[in-house]
Amino acid sequence: MPAISVLDLAHIVEGSTAADAFRHTLELARHAEKLGYKRYWLAEHHNMIGIASAATAVVIGYVAGGTSTIRVGSGGVMLPNHSPMVIAEQFGTLATLYPGRIDLGLGRAPGSDMRTARALRRDPESADRFPQDVLELQALLGPEQPGQSIRAVPGVETNVPLWILGSSLFGAQLAAALGLPFAFASHFAPDALMQALEIYRSRFEPSAQLDRPHAMVAANVVVAPTDGEARRLFTSIQQQFAHLQRGDPGRLRPPVDDIDSYWSRFERARAEQMLACSFVGNPDTVREGLSGFLDQTRADELIVAAPLYDHAARLRSFELLAGIAATLPGPPR
Repeated sequence: MPAISVLDLAHIVEGSTAADAFRHTLELARHAEKLGYKRYWLAEHHNMIGIASAATAVVIGYVAGGTSTIRVGSGGVMLPNHSPMVIAEQFGTLATLYPGRIDLGLGRAPGSDMRTARALRRDPESADRFPQDVLELQALLGPEQPGQSIRAVPGVETNVPLWILGSSLFGAQLAAALGLPFAFASHFAPDALMQALEIYRSRFEPSAQLDRPHAMVAANVVVAPTDGEARRLFTSIQQQFAHLQRGDPGRLRPPVDDIDSYWSRFERARAEQMLACSFVGNPDTVREGLSGFLDQTRADELIVAAPLYDHAARLRSFELLAGIAATLPGPPR
């Protein structure tokens, strides 16, 4: 079986607060830890009223402090929004507090709109420096070098594992060149998935961190006792993608009985394209779908997003998924 992990944006549902979202995040992380999930990753987004994980390192510390064994990390930190020195200090601190449990996934997207990027003091050309910034960050977290004058404290010699995240071919090429693990955002941008995996594996250069390619793929997974119940829970995610197209993401909305009356044909077509890597249904339905997906991708790990309006249903979905995990195909060796 592949390793299975959780991707969380600390969604704020309608009628709730960021404090509620953080409490639910910690409850889910503890639940996932007991169920045997490998990682719990949080993602950086800004100026979005439905997402509470903007201060990603702070929330990672909250989750790591409330759990004991599950790895906790970023999926990801948008490095062009920050100086490598600041991220090295933040994650070096986390790794010092929670040794052996912190991951640092890095992306180059803004995680925001352009006005918000300016408010973050982001340089418009910062994305172009992403490869150099990754190398700088890696050096700041690595062994101290003779004559080194700039140190991340804490950070130096923590060797926090780096991941490259991506939804295009660029991330695959960079992860391969640097010999780093690669995570593809197929849960919302699946179009280049197979080509990116092929590039990553064929061009991989071993490194001090990793001696062979290690690929993680993302999927939306909603499991419930019946197909009908799972499909209804999934309508919260479908509504979210419809509202993204309307420029009104908002908070996570409750399920609806008839999603087809909710969105236009164009919104449906676009959402179905973006959500192609989604597996929704009872345990048998999801097992069959995920088995095919993992056979196709030959992924080493699967990371699952499941932003559901009903927190109890979300906990149950991850519990049901854990129950079928042992039957899923692992990566070929």
